[in-house]
Amino acid sequence: MTDPAGWSVADPFDLPEWVGAEQLRWSTGETASTALIAGTLAGESGESLGLDLLCVDVAYPAAVVDERRRHDAHQAWHFGQVLMLVDRDGRLAMAVPATRWDADTVCEALRRFAKAIGVPPSQISVVLRL
Repeated sequence: MTDPAGWSVADPFDLPEWVGAEQLRWSTGETASTALIAGTLAGESGESLGLDLLCVDVAYPAAVVDERRRHDAHQAWHFGQVLMLVDRDGRLAMAVPATRWDADTVCEALRRFAKAIGVPPSQISVVLRL
């Protein structure tokens, strides 16, 4: 099921096998100043996939997700998890209950992503342009 903005829930277990088996590096060339930060998750083997960060509480000039997705993101966060979404183009995003990004929130989202895919957080490094 998709919301009007085009987001549907993704299953972290549907990720490629290398994601759970290699040292990972998440990076972005963007600054942390928008609701959606386009990122890339890369493995040691050179394989990569798009993995974005999405602030689901941004509502101006329009809500970035519908109320159901926003609720689900808050509920997942409350229980120490992160909601994974996929857009119309098949690009993955971590839905985080926030209105803006800071380094701590980005790192916490990726720590929760590591938990979701069953790897230790120390297996993921983060490169963020502030």
